[in-house]
Amino acid sequence: MTTDHDHTEPPPDIELRVKALESLLVDKGLVIPDTLNTIIDTYEHRIGPRNGAHVIAKAWAEPEFKKALMDNATEAVAKLGYLGRQGEHLQVVENTIDVHNLVVCTLCSCYPWTVLGLPPVWYKSAPYRSRAVSNPRSVLTEFGTKLDLGVKIRVWDSTSEIRYLVLPMRPPETEGWTIEQLGELVTRNSMIGVEQVKVPDGDS
Repeated sequence: MTTDHDHTEPPPDIELRVKALESLLVDKGLVIPDTLNTIIDTYEHRIGPRNGAHVIAKAWAEPEFKKALMDNATEAVAKLGYLGRQGEHLQVVENTIDVHNLVVCTLCSCYPWTVLGLPPVWYKSAPYRSRAVSNPRSVLTEFGTKLDLGVKIRVWDSTSEIRYLVLPMRPPETEGWTIEQLGELVTRNSMIGVEQVKVPDGDS
């Protein structure tokens, strides 16, 4: 599944209202489009996902923190200073050689903003929300994640009461890496579970 699918269904009412308001503010000169795009990009790709990447890298490098994270993710993440709306009721699920976890929100777009930033468009789309549950292996393949048939796929449905974060498997060739180095490998998609963490060619 790619992030640029065209869907025939119209945007939800709230999205249309936001776009109308954005257009009005731009027309009146109150908002500069480039500035708005930069802010959105920052929250979607930098601030949020970088927080989550730090959490994952620290869990890989520090067994005590990993235990705390698995026991009470909300508290462990809060102690790192990652607080805010949609950061409550967080639970971490760990990928292993036998189990791969995938997160979806079938009824809404519940999403831990404090560690992942803004939810991507595809995460909120009806096709992803339905197919992730009915045919998760096919969805993963479309993201380039091909798992052995023996690997069990668990799909976790986020709600307002509980939000999931995937702890990806640490690449074996990263032994001795610092938390900062490890964090550079972790992507938003790997923390949702649609992709695995990989070391770029030449970095191992």
